[in-house]
Amino acid sequence: MDKIVIRKATPDDMETLLIFEQGVIHAERPFDITLKDDPLHYYDLPEMIRAPHIELLVAVLDNEIIGSGYARIEMAKDYAKHTHHAYLGFMYTHPAYRGKGVNEKIIGALKEWAIQHQITEFRLEVYTSNLPAIRAYEKAGFCSYMLQMRMGLND
Repeated sequence: MDKIVIRKATPDDMETLLIFEQGVIHAERPFDITLKDDPLHYYDLPEMIRAPHIELLVAVLDNEIIGSGYARIEMAKDYAKHTHHAYLGFMYTHPAYRGKGVNEKIIGALKEWAIQHQITEFRLEVYTSNLPAIRAYEKAGFCSYMLQMRMGLND
């Protein structure tokens, strides 16, 4: 996997990014009863490619995109020590390449980008019952911070 190249996503990557987006939605649907029926989109991918406060990256192996992820600079809460943090999302690896360090390489590149923008903290969300994702993020250095809860009044 040493030949994996991490680069900025471009409009030419859109077809694959849309497939990856559906892969994320498919993976998350069992954990979230609040998701609308298909067709469903999470991201404004063209805007994410253009926006200066978002770094959308792809992992490429042998001219094939095998993974994706982004960091988006967000304002921190007024009471936080830091003024901004980077929110990570769209972490997706093609199933044939999972467990081979693709997400780790993407997170590493996003970390470099964030540091260049004087960001000192990453944040992300993961479903509490998505244990494989939690383990992967913990392996990358993340730790649990806060549990967000919900109550559906019409469930």
